[in-house]
Amino acid sequence: MIITKAKPFEEILPFVEGRNNIFIVGCNVCAAKMKTGGEPEVLELADRLEKAGHPILGWALPTAACSVRSFDHLIEKNEKIKDADCILVMGCGSGTSVVSSVTDVPVSGTNETMSLGGCLGLHPSENLCIMCGECNIGDFSGICPNARCPKSQMNGPCGGSKNGKCEVVRETDCVWYLIEQKMDSIHLIPTLQNIQTPKNHKI
Repeated sequence: MIITKAKPFEEILPFVEGRNNIFIVGCNVCAAKMKTGGEPEVLELADRLEKAGHPILGWALPTAACSVRSFDHLIEKNEKIKDADCILVMGCGSGTSVVSSVTDVPVSGTNETMSLGGCLGLHPSENLCIMCGECNIGDFSGICPNARCPKSQMNGPCGGSKNGKCEVVRETDCVWYLIEQKMDSIHLIPTLQNIQTPKNHKI
């Protein structure tokens, strides 16, 4: 699941300035779960824009903004999009890019794309993966230090972690504390002695 957060309303306004036919595309998968692009959020943004003097032509809610097959697919959702002079996408950066690729009007996203995460019950978890292309998560029994450590420490905690908490974000558990607890519980602590090579950031 892609973790997103809504941009401040003031950051969206410059994009729609002078536009008379604004169309909104939501996302009924990740953004809906994050409450940044499901139907309630789409309707709320449309209402705020209307009240701010920016006319809304219409909106559509494809299953996922990142899997829109064609412009015709969006027309099937709401044919008013044919008359749009700009489109706001309430999804992740990927969804915004996909919608942009099937239309010839200006497209902008309303969300910040934060990380690849997951959902444990109803609670989203951030920074579970940063899609580095060199996955060694199995070496840490499913916990990725590259994604969850602000310093990307790959061979143990930095010198600043204290009492199991991260030096950079004090209210967050140090990922190496979590890894040690997990590996200890499954009797794999000795494998942490294996030295991990640096990540290739060119990937």
